[in-house]
Amino acid sequence: MEYAVVEGESFSPSCSTLIMPALSIGNVGQLAVDLLISSARAKRVAYLDEPSVLPCAGNDAFGPDAVGDLALALEAYESTYHRLAFIQQRSPVITGMAVSFAKNVADFISSIGKEHIIILSSLDSGRRRVIDASSNMQVYYLSSCKEDGSDPEYEKLGWKKLEEYDPTQPQWKCLDSLLAGDGLSEDMVGDSDEMTINDYYASLPFAALFSACKAKGLKVSCVLCYCSEGDNMPESFQLAEAACKLLGQGPEQFHGNGSNGWTIPLSWKSVYGPPPDMSIF
Repeated sequence: MEYAVVEGESFSPSCSTLIMPALSIGNVGQLAVDLLISSARAKRVAYLDEPSVLPCAGNDAFGPDAVGDLALALEAYESTYHRLAFIQQRSPVITGMAVSFAKNVADFISSIGKEHIIILSSLDSGRRRVIDASSNMQVYYLSSCKEDGSDPEYEKLGWKKLEEYDPTQPQWKCLDSLLAGDGLSEDMVGDSDEMTINDYYASLPFAALFSACKAKGLKVSCVLCYCSEGDNMPESFQLAEAACKLLGQGPEQFHGNGSNGWTIPLSWKSVYGPPPDMSIF
């Protein structure tokens, strides 16, 4: 991965925690990272050039006004005041290159001196084994703290470890082997017709990023929630709040102009287009 630092900017050693999305259903991770970048008033410090990510370009995502400052597919931001760094990804990885992307991201993050990586992502609610009838969104996690992905500190937050993570199962072992550059043995490949629910989770972008960062010796945490396609802004608020809770911060510390201290990104105004013309009713 190559990158171009914005003129007058540099990567700050004080921003040792980096938050990034893993693309998935409902784009909840991307929305949450947009919300965090906007609220923390983070500055763009670099444009990242990764061959495995499809190119895209759009207008300024954060505003306050759309002045034609282009937003590209992969960018790095930092807020020295809040000691946070971010990577925002706005387009998907080319099919078949997820492992290559994850390895390149882990190498880049390590090279700029980041110590704790927080990956925000969503899971397909149609794959959920147990339905939580409570009104609050349940947060799930994975942590590099222990080999089985558990972390007592995260349990204290009321979060649940993703039960489907089992590093001893074939698909997770296959992922680790690919990231280590090893060849695949026959018992790792298996029959695609016999894919289990656990194999589905191992195939998601967050799994490759988690395994790649872990293999690089980085401290890495995944913060996850279930959702369906549609308007997932409520889930993005809750996932962003979960990230703040993990960092021991609260959104009120951002002093934004929205509810609870958040600053709503400019790009959200056009997510679903303008409201309908009420005169037609």
